[in-house]
Amino acid sequence: MAFLRPATALLALALGCGGALAQAPQGPAAPAYPNAAPPVAAAPPTDGVAPMLLEWTPPALAQLSAQALAKSSFTLDRTMLSAAAGLMSDSDPDARAAIQKLDGLSVHLLRFSDAAPADPALIDEIRDTYHLHGWKHAVSTGRGGALHNSTTDVWIIMDGVNLRGAVVLVESPKSLTLATVAGNLSPVDLLHLRGHFGIPRFDSDGLGGGQIQ
Repeated sequence: MAFLRPATALLALALGCGGALAQAPQGPAAPAYPNAAPPVAAAPPTDGVAPMLLEWTPPALAQLSAQALAKSSFTLDRTMLSAAAGLMSDSDPDARAAIQKLDGLSVHLLRFSDAAPADPALIDEIRDTYHLHGWKHAVSTGRGGALHNSTTDVWIIMDGVNLRGAVVLVESPKSLTLATVAGNLSPVDLLHLRGHFGIPRFDSDGLGGGQIQ
């Protein structure tokens, strides 16, 4: 699929070696946190004990997937990420160090046609779901910006001064990418992960300066 070309060679290698998932997003699954049911749920625990569930996505994503012209999704676990990080160039030690702190990541990519674009109401439902689950909205860039007329949102879950999880949503006129990472990361680590393993690039406003909405 042409829209997957920007994915890194390391990602392709990891997928080939580890048997990562490569399938369309499924329907509503278990909620991201115990005792939480979409669309309304209690705020996530902050004690750092409850694990992130990478397999969970907002229900609206399944509806968008059914409308998409093309779609792909994959999940990489800690073992696969660690192996891929070991193959990275020494020229990017910060990214290698950040990858080693990940427990896993999942990426969902959808592409739409001019005749059947993504339903903006469903994309707003995705945003609302993370808000209602208590995620902190750390980054938001509007349409018409420098990044190919796209809209980017980043949500995070804090565990003290570090991140336990983060979600990056990038919407462009013909595509949508939703990437979820889990681990024990600093905000700066998340910035170093941009552009690796299908994680979209995004502006650092709201993370680099430590300002979280």
